[in-house]
Amino acid sequence: MKMKSVKELLEVHGKAEKESYFDWENGSFVDAEVFNAMKPFFLEKGYGNPAITHRIGWETYESYGIEKEKIANSLNVDSVNLALTFSSTESNNISVLGTTKLNKKRKKIIVSSVEHLSVLHAARALYDQGIKIETIPVSHNGVVNLDILQEKLDENTLMVSLQSINHEIGTIQPIKEAIEIVKDKDEDIYFHTDASAAYGRIHLDFLDLNVDFGTISSQKILGPKSIAGLYVKDGIRLKSIYEGQLSVETLSPDVEYMPLLAGFAKAVEIQFNKFKEINEYTLKLRDKLMYGLQTTIPRVEINGPEGHHRAPDNINLSFLGCEGEALTLESSMNGIFASSGSACTSRILMPSHILTAIGRKPEEAHGSFLMKLTRLNTEEEVNYTLETLPKVIKRIRSITGGIEL
Repeated sequence: MKMKSVKELLEVHGKAEKESYFDWENGSFVDAEVFNAMKPFFLEKGYGNPAITHRIGWETYESYGIEKEKIANSLNVDSVNLALTFSSTESNNISVLGTTKLNKKRKKIIVSSVEHLSVLHAARALYDQGIKIETIPVSHNGVVNLDILQEKLDENTLMVSLQSINHEIGTIQPIKEAIEIVKDKDEDIYFHTDASAAYGRIHLDFLDLNVDFGTISSQKILGPKSIAGLYVKDGIRLKSIYEGQLSVETLSPDVEYMPLLAGFAKAVEIQFNKFKEINEYTLKLRDKLMYGLQTTIPRVEINGPEGHHRAPDNINLSFLGCEGEALTLESSMNGIFASSGSACTSRILMPSHILTAIGRKPEEAHGSFLMKLTRLNTEEEVNYTLETLPKVIKRIRSITGGIEL
């Protein structure tokens, strides 16, 4: 889309008097504390390459180690076992593709049907190398079937990759039980968990879990974008998926960027120093908003589990008789920002693979609305949404004729 047409679209769209932002899954900003932690590294210090042997490089390397250790401590791991990457997508790709580069004998990878696309697409890219991809189904609430996982494990299995929490419907997976099943079968089968949506929401101790690889993300805890982490257990060899210059992070060869690391570390400090308080706060807002919408809008279905089986920040509802693009646009014009179960961000109106995996029909998936809450959301935003969204749904249904599904 040309910039002129985007400008015209924004002018027609206008700006609501009140706004509620819940699209944290797809985009986020940082608060003043995180930004202030980053500022000195833009202006005063840590601007060198930590891999270069001169004073500025050494000073940068010292700061790099201090900030990185703060992140590692949040997972109860040593900082030497935590690789910093540019995104959770990169971390997931390194885990799947990097493992196969050094292991040529085993030819099977097991994933669930609700994994993030960066895991699913990376695994499927290995078809040409003779790697077989086995997919485990999930329940109607998105829980991985552990009995089928057990059945699929064999001497040809190289890796199992299962999320800790599903990023779209908030399902908290029985990840510890899954790891135990895999390791009881064969200690040499690698286990990777994409813990991006779980980081800061549930207690994660990668040593206690006995996981081989674990992905975390700065953006998911209100840190800056373009920095993430990948835990790699002691003794495991893993190869980078691309080549680059000399750097501290050998799995992600490029010049390390101290402002991002400082922001990530500050976000970790805030999230984990107030871990219980933040999660109780978001859970309170989540329940008020999720059940408030369910009781005030007819023909609404909750996608994913309820109660303690669901991440405290996650809401995913299907408004039957609504279409995703209309839902996000009409909500946006009323100052409510969230995302739909159809991939509108890529301008491709396809139903979410996660919602279809839990048994939703395509038309139900298209009418879904994903909202996430953070410590930066307010009760006023929730109240405004409870007041406004029912009117939005009613208007959309009046235009479409309230199609029965």
